[in-house]
Amino acid sequence: MKNIQLLEKICQTPGIPGFENSIRELIKKELKGLVDEIKTDSMGNLIALKKGKTSKHKIISAAHMDEIGFIVNHIDDNGFIRFLPVGGFDPKTLTSQKVRIHGKKDIVGVMGCKPIHFMSDEEVKKPVSISNFFIDTGLEKKEVEKIVSIGNPITRVSEFSEIGNCITCKSLDNRISVFVLIETLRALKVKKQKPAYDFYAVFTVQEEIGLRGAQVVALEVQADFSIALDTTIAYDVPGSASQEQCTKLHQGAGIKIMDSSVICDSRMVQFLQKTAKTSRISHQMEIMQRGGTDTGSLQRMVAGGSISGAISVPTRHIHQTVEMVSQKDTQSAIHLLTQSLIKINQYNWNTWK
Repeated sequence: MKNIQLLEKICQTPGIPGFENSIRELIKKELKGLVDEIKTDSMGNLIALKKGKTSKHKIISAAHMDEIGFIVNHIDDNGFIRFLPVGGFDPKTLTSQKVRIHGKKDIVGVMGCKPIHFMSDEEVKKPVSISNFFIDTGLEKKEVEKIVSIGNPITRVSEFSEIGNCITCKSLDNRISVFVLIETLRALKVKKQKPAYDFYAVFTVQEEIGLRGAQVVALEVQADFSIALDTTIAYDVPGSASQEQCTKLHQGAGIKIMDSSVICDSRMVQFLQKTAKTSRISHQMEIMQRGGTDTGSLQRMVAGGSISGAISVPTRHIHQTVEMVSQKDTQSAIHLLTQSLIKINQYNWNTWK
């Protein structure tokens, strides 16, 4: 897979919901020379326009740039920091995790909770709660307060690694799709090809707390066609039943049929599937039982609705300390989106089958 160094920068740049400025600025720099127009709306969504062969219709693809994280809500008398989650977390994944607090300067802390040596038998059996955790920076209260304030964002610390044919890091949900969208624009430029219609490449905010940014940008763009980009569950691990697996690593990009936010337009599902087959792109069909994506907002927040679907990157260990994606699947997603933008005018969208 090309440009892995860019993916590492994208994953390691902070940006929890409502605090996406750093990642937005990085993306903006990468888009220079790849698009015709770039703007940021009042909510913080980054909207890039790549002009198509015709302006008869509009296409939008959205990749959310926010990552799950935390926010400081208390500093106790001993300098320990209490926090609230911003996005969904499985509390058991937080034990001893390193985090970075973005105050007047960045400082690293470690998440701690009551040692097992001091727990009663009943406490050991009980599920851990986020409220049980605190962040230890190794500093006293007066030192902490010189740097950290209530409301400061907190992100996780995770090494970016290549393992086998996979990439592992924090926040691959959804920084891998940010990468896919940028690399699709780069592929169009390298191949000197234009999308069939005007293409709005959008990097949305606040997806992890309710698909909020996508609602705003869908209302503004009013696209005829929508292709969201996000991760999906690759539950192809020990303990999973075959009917639970949703997608598998190394089997290609996911073509979404539905998730809890959307039932994709059957025409878009068929178009993406046909494009993948004719272009010999590895792909798999995806139904995610729980969890929503920007796809739902892109579909509904348009007068009369938008013909919507999604391309998904199968991901193991989503919302955990280290997430994992396949380089092959990532490349398949880039190829599928690129070909779809070029060929979208060749499909008969007036026919429901």
